[in-house]
Amino acid sequence: MTSAPQPLPRAPRTPPLQRALTRVRRPLESLETRVAIGLAVFSVTVAVLVSYYPDRTPFTTLVLPVVLGSILLGPRTLPWFVVLSVALLSYCLTQQDQITPRTVGAAAVQYAVALVVLASSFRRTRLGVAGLRGETMFVDLRDRILRQGTLPDLPEPWLVESSLRSAGGTAFAGDFVVAARSPDRTTLQVGLVDVSGKGEEAGTRALLLSGAFGGLLGAVPPAEFLPACNTYLMRQDWEEGFATAAHLWLDLVGGRFEVRTAGHPPVVLRTAGDGQWRRLDSGGPVIGLVDEVDYHHAEGVLGAGDALLLYTDGMVEEPRHDIEVGIDRLVGEAEAALLRGPEGTAEQLTTLVGSRNDDRAVVLVHRR
Repeated sequence: MTSAPQPLPRAPRTPPLQRALTRVRRPLESLETRVAIGLAVFSVTVAVLVSYYPDRTPFTTLVLPVVLGSILLGPRTLPWFVVLSVALLSYCLTQQDQITPRTVGAAAVQYAVALVVLASSFRRTRLGVAGLRGETMFVDLRDRILRQGTLPDLPEPWLVESSLRSAGGTAFAGDFVVAARSPDRTTLQVGLVDVSGKGEEAGTRALLLSGAFGGLLGAVPPAEFLPACNTYLMRQDWEEGFATAAHLWLDLVGGRFEVRTAGHPPVVLRTAGDGQWRRLDSGGPVIGLVDEVDYHHAEGVLGAGDALLLYTDGMVEEPRHDIEVGIDRLVGEAEAALLRGPEGTAEQLTTLVGSRNDDRAVVLVHRR
């Protein structure tokens, strides 16, 4: 005869006071809450000191926690802290022995700083994070786009280099590079894209498109890469969402290549036999403007000493200068750099050639 199962012992009930303390402690565990409490305590301490020692304690000290709060606090906490700081500032004014024009000016500056911080807090509400964290997220995205543009190491006798410079020298640009080798390591694909706009204006669109285009590269056949990019960009329905691009597929074993461009300056080929540069006839419409487009390609074989140069319009377009003159200058500098040694050619070109008011990018593929 089996015995009935014994009931499990009940866990001891937590006393009500301990449960209440737990509920209070949990919010205090967040770093932002601790920072807000620390800044509030500092501000209240300053106000108390001003009330007791108005001649020895400058009430302008209250601006320091406001500035720190604008950096460290999130959009939910910061407005309340600014309101507290303004209230304490008003209280400190009432504790002054006499109100002089200098005192009024100092208080007005602090009110203005609080107003600016409050306005910036409302703008950050769209992002939902504090200042430093938002900047960190953006920097992380920038670093990711740069890592995606890292060209893979190639076996001898191949050399591939890229160089990007943004308008105004900022860290964000509308030009980017994506590259990938095939799983069997026998082919290389490179995409050079120029998003509409320049500098920080185009940086956000470039961040999004670099991830999308990088995923398409190698996932679709080479002939379908630019049409797939066009389809993706058309779906975004951006007001200013077009881009130009150049796409290279290269056989690392035999040297055969295919080049396709979409509204992009022509890729140029250097043949070592005669030392001449010629433009490859490939083209198609700009990405993101027309549905269901085809891009015809140019093909050839890279021999020893030959080179391919992909570049954006910032390298060849300058005010009051024809683009043909810009291309001639670019290939002239490229020829001189290759004669000195192919290593570092891409970096030299973006330094010496192109408009400083536009994003500039170059990809060089050379067969030693």
